[in-house]
Amino acid sequence: MQFKIKLLAAISAMMLMQGCGEDFLDRPPLDALTSGNFYKTDAEILAGTAPLYNIVWFDFNDKANMSFQEARAGNLNSNDRTAYVKHAIPSTDVNTLLPGYKSFYKIIAQSNNAYKAIKEATGSTASAAVKSQGLGECRFMRATAYYYLVTNWGAVPIVYDNVAQLNTPPVRNRVEDVWKLLIQDYRFAAENLPLTAEQGRLTKYSAEGMLARMYLMRAGLNQNGTRNQSDLDSAKFYAEDVITKSGRTLAPTYGELFESANNNSSKNNPESLFSLQWMPVSSPWGVNNSFQAYFAYDANITTTGDGWGAAQGLSADLVKYFTENPADSLRRKSIAMFDSDVYPNIQKATGGLKYNRPAALSAIKKYIVGSPADNGGLGGFMAANINSYMLRLAEVYLIYADAVLGNAATTNDAKALEYFNAVRKRAGMPAKTSLTFEDIFKERRIETVFEGNSWNEVVRWYYFNPAKAIAYTAAQRRENYTMTYVPGSTNPKKYTVTYSPAEYYPLSENTLYLPFPEGELVNAPSLKNEPVPFDFSKLVD
Repeated sequence: MQFKIKLLAAISAMMLMQGCGEDFLDRPPLDALTSGNFYKTDAEILAGTAPLYNIVWFDFNDKANMSFQEARAGNLNSNDRTAYVKHAIPSTDVNTLLPGYKSFYKIIAQSNNAYKAIKEATGSTASAAVKSQGLGECRFMRATAYYYLVTNWGAVPIVYDNVAQLNTPPVRNRVEDVWKLLIQDYRFAAENLPLTAEQGRLTKYSAEGMLARMYLMRAGLNQNGTRNQSDLDSAKFYAEDVITKSGRTLAPTYGELFESANNNSSKNNPESLFSLQWMPVSSPWGVNNSFQAYFAYDANITTTGDGWGAAQGLSADLVKYFTENPADSLRRKSIAMFDSDVYPNIQKATGGLKYNRPAALSAIKKYIVGSPADNGGLGGFMAANINSYMLRLAEVYLIYADAVLGNAATTNDAKALEYFNAVRKRAGMPAKTSLTFEDIFKERRIETVFEGNSWNEVVRWYYFNPAKAIAYTAAQRRENYTMTYVPGSTNPKKYTVTYSPAEYYPLSENTLYLPFPEGELVNAPSLKNEPVPFDFSKLVD
């Protein structure tokens, strides 16, 4: 609750920092929250960094996330994200592409600004511990923004100082340099963030979990069929450190992870390592989680004037997976609604939501939590009272298994199997006795679908084996479909699925990365130039 209060208190000041200029980077005004008038006490530092958990991420969460990460990865059927489903995104897209791109530089700008202000605060009485915490939060958030930039656009400009680079035309820096920078940032965060923190805030283990993810992904960069062993070893080290020392635990059930009561800015759960902390209000705009507004299939679910997701649903490829793997029903029911499903925690007053919707799409369930009446009066228009996971312990378990597998075709390592099967056991799935890369990749896809990392996983595979990544996407079913429950079928339920003519949209070298928005290219034509090495001597720490 204290974090929520601090966050709301900081928003008014933060709004002054939300530049809306035409430049590729929204640079905050220099007379906003600076070292001269803020960041002098522990409370001010924590208030000043609190918006990094929320409002600066709004444009990413609002539309870009599901387009960039889930539609492209073959997980989403959508009537208004067709270009992303088909890998045919126009550079003129001003509704999703442009705000999505700019959102990451907004995060970077605010992180840089707060970092500089904390470092240069005059007359400060803040403790060394809180200064380190604030600096660690800034570098962590900057790294996360660069992670999304490099996986979605490849070579991108590195912005490290909003003031020093103010009049310098942006140039794209090499992919390997962006990776080097973001790993440096996460390492800094791991060294400066506390072991434990106020609920919802980052800790050392949040950074180590992200380092495990980053090293596992970078292990394949510029490789040819194999992965860099040093990076694999680092991924294993950080994953194991998080698993054995963080105190985090898997939630008893998968479904409870996506209930408002267990995942909100007043109550984070023990599995979360990093979540965006949304407020159950929509004023000021941007503190709110708008996901449910777009993906709840009916306005009667939310009762707040939104719920526009009737034409949004699970992809044909995932419908095929779940109908062929009925044992995975515990996760499936928390991810997507199939005809005849019942959800007691939504529309509680009338006995629960009954998804009786034959001959229709499978609607999205994950992060759909219902109305304010279903959630203790909390929530509102485009403001569901639920956080967005950015990293959970379950993913770290799977990262460990992947790092142990490394370049082998299979592994039966006892610890890798223990962690992998812990995730499977919770899902009600049978244990495996050996693992392949494809086993782990598929498990991670299902476990974390709609959590903002799905496309990045495809890029991770492409880094070291483009042919297999292309073949994986080429086999994905992306057409429309309808499905209907077969009356009387139980254990497992059966469904009649009617697919439209099969549609496949394989990844290619030309569609691996998103186009730069046309508006950014007009304002910064230097983005069209070839990427250049980044001069790391420019970084002061």
